[in-house]
Amino acid sequence: MNNEKLERIRTGKGFIAALDQSGGSTPKALQQYGISEDHYSTEEDMYKLVHEMRTRIIKSPAFDSRSILGAILFENTMDRTIDGQFTADYLWEKKGIATFLKVDQGLAEQEDGVQLLKPIPGLDDLLKRAVERHVFGTKMRSVIKEANPAGIKKVVEQQFAIGKQIAAAGLVPIIEPEVDINSKDKVASENLLKDEILAQLSALDQDVNIILKLAIPTEDNFYQDLLGHPHVIRVVALSGGYPQTEANERLARNHGLIASFSRALAEGLSADQTDETFNAALSQSIQDIYEASIT
Repeated sequence: MNNEKLERIRTGKGFIAALDQSGGSTPKALQQYGISEDHYSTEEDMYKLVHEMRTRIIKSPAFDSRSILGAILFENTMDRTIDGQFTADYLWEKKGIATFLKVDQGLAEQEDGVQLLKPIPGLDDLLKRAVERHVFGTKMRSVIKEANPAGIKKVVEQQFAIGKQIAAAGLVPIIEPEVDINSKDKVASENLLKDEILAQLSALDQDVNIILKLAIPTEDNFYQDLLGHPHVIRVVALSGGYPQTEANERLARNHGLIASFSRALAEGLSADQTDETFNAALSQSIQDIYEASIT
């Protein structure tokens, strides 16, 4: 493991940019960017366009290590290049930004009020490739819809079981059991979730490091006791569907929590903007998210 990257993620001021929309969410990401589905006819064309969008974001002067600690990539992005370098190498060598790889294959059908991860065939091979590509960590997302104790226990157990496999491969897992912001019993879900996370943390081997990615809690500073845990490098927050302004306001009230926004980061960016307008809009977004992350 790269100790420089570890120290940067653990202690740096800034946030983690999520550039990892994939599969079913790629058309939505392109739509938000002003590229409708009639602009491409094949999956390869779609991924080429989304890589161009991500390349534009990554190469922007606004996208740098003064505000951004890490970037989460989709497998297809990891395997592509920017100016002749693999994306992870470009981000670290040119920008000083560590990378994470989204490794999950999406969500299973809802059961017991939650959506577990679908099986991840070939995970060991993917992790090996990520290490070869100089990626620092991984990310995988499950969703909690209801305060169902059995369901939440299953979500956290599954996340930590796979997390241990990832740590054994030399990568740092981002464990992401997202509580749906529209859940009717979000507070009860958050209470159950925190208890399950603490139970799993206490059973980890001494040398295992993880990052937690959680929905911004209803009760401000609810995750404070996770922030200082010896196994937890960082606790990051997802925007969860909140507009960027609201996500930033909620995040700023949670001291020590930093952003890992996807949709909220790309809000206001469009394919038809001039580079000057695009860079100004991205710069403003990054500055606002950064300020909310350093409270």
